[in-house]
Amino acid sequence: MELAKAPDVQKLIKRLITELKLSHISANQVICFRSKLATAKAYARIWSFPRIWQMALELKPHYVIEVLSEHYDRLPYEERLKVLIHELLHIPKTFSGSLVPHRNRGRKIDRRNVEQLFNQLKEIKKAKL
Repeated sequence: MELAKAPDVQKLIKRLITELKLSHISANQVICFRSKLATAKAYARIWSFPRIWQMALELKPHYVIEVLSEHYDRLPYEERLKVLIHELLHIPKTFSGSLVPHRNRGRKIDRRNVEQLFNQLKEIKKAKL
């Protein structure tokens, strides 16, 4: 598997955090990578930075969003945004370095919630025109 930073994805992540008012997420602490030749079937995945590593390295919480080039890059632009929204939903309100599972005490990360935020994004774009 090959890994490289993904500045195009980084730019989209910053835009999503700002426009969707995801103020609990520090955009500078979310790093984006693109992988090639990964064997996973996912479009993207998010990596946590557990507290023990934060303490050992004396660093603040960070997250890595990895897009899998073979799948993600083939998607239409709107679907790419939805994939990134989905990954951002895994970041807890505490921005602790841990991850929110797909089903978590009433808060689900599913297509409906992603679509809701995506529609919000479209409304923001319309308002700017």
